[in-house]
Amino acid sequence: MAALLKGYMRSSLILRVTIALLLGVVVGLLGGETIATWLAPVGDLLLRLLTFLIVPIVLFTLMVGINQSTVGRVGRVGQKVLLYYLASSAFAIVVGLSVASLLNPGSGMTLDDSASFSVPENPGLVDVLLNIVPNNIIGALADQNLLGIIFTALVFGVALMKVRQSETHGKSAERLYEMVEGLNAVTLKVMSGVLHVVPIGVFAIVAETVSQQGLETLLSLGDMVMVLYIALAVQLAIYCVIMRLFGVKLRRFFREARTPMATAFATQSSAGVLPLTMDAARRMGIAQGVYGFSLPLGATMNMDGAAIRIAISAVFAANVIGAPLDLASMAQIVVIGTLISVGTAGVPGAGIIMIATVFAQVGLPIETVVLLTAIDALVGMGATALNVTGDLVGTAVIAKSEEGKQKDVPLDDISSTVKE
Repeated sequence: MAALLKGYMRSSLILRVTIALLLGVVVGLLGGETIATWLAPVGDLLLRLLTFLIVPIVLFTLMVGINQSTVGRVGRVGQKVLLYYLASSAFAIVVGLSVASLLNPGSGMTLDDSASFSVPENPGLVDVLLNIVPNNIIGALADQNLLGIIFTALVFGVALMKVRQSETHGKSAERLYEMVEGLNAVTLKVMSGVLHVVPIGVFAIVAETVSQQGLETLLSLGDMVMVLYIALAVQLAIYCVIMRLFGVKLRRFFREARTPMATAFATQSSAGVLPLTMDAARRMGIAQGVYGFSLPLGATMNMDGAAIRIAISAVFAANVIGAPLDLASMAQIVVIGTLISVGTAGVPGAGIIMIATVFAQVGLPIETVVLLTAIDALVGMGATALNVTGDLVGTAVIAKSEEGKQKDVPLDDISSTVKE
């Protein structure tokens, strides 16, 4: 037993996660609902551990990153991140519409007249923007309001940087900064321990998901699932082209990104795997001042996978009712889908909420969402993995554009005990 545990600890993390994914599929197909009930608490434990780290890793990483940069550089990076994410989401919808229009998912299917679906409440873009400024810092931390946490870290990080430069309180502020640096190091040390639990949790989550979905659901709407994954693959290829243009080394990128990508695929939570995503960016050598801001914001507003899902779902719904989308409708979906993806990214069931909201706005039958909920988990897994990949791609590209301008952060080996 000791030898087995020793071998597990020495093996690479991505190998363990890959084996966990495959075993989860097999056990889920063979075990059924019973095995799902047994394994559910294990998967919940992983999600709790990752969620447990979100607040300290975002707060301390961003504050440290700001204090290793300048206000001007922070503002410049922020502008690039926002522009990139908006453009990326819009382009992802165009990719989804193009692939779906070519392959026509849903053709030949009919809508059940008895089906009904009510549109979930959409918090809206205005409310999301207002929530950036929390009325209670403790409440923002407790509710894990990522936008509120980012705002808090930015405000106090910039204030700490200014006070460190003052003659009156410079020494006190320097000691406070050293404490924040220490807390950041402690958080990364805890992160290195949590990484060992990731494969076990991934196995449990995948087994539970597969056992609940089963083969029947996949076969009944297989064309929709197939088209979605083809579009995700096209978007991934486009990411590779973009990274090559900016000089990002693809081998190193995917070597570090594959663990958060695989974990996001299993957990279907972009925000939940944020600690893993930030750890991957750190391992890539990206400055804290870049990834500390771009990745938490990306987990909240940049959802390329979900954007592709919106586009393909719209084409699917139009084909089901026998009314293919025209260019004007597609253009409307691009604009509305991009804005809605910002307004609903951080809420539970965001994918279905975005789809239903877009359908209501462009006049597609809401009843078709009932069909899509049957494969929600199957398509959500791929979409979430691409969401996380898109965040890391944007971060890597922006970091490359900042070389020579953004002060690099020396890498540490705090989590070197976990092999990648």
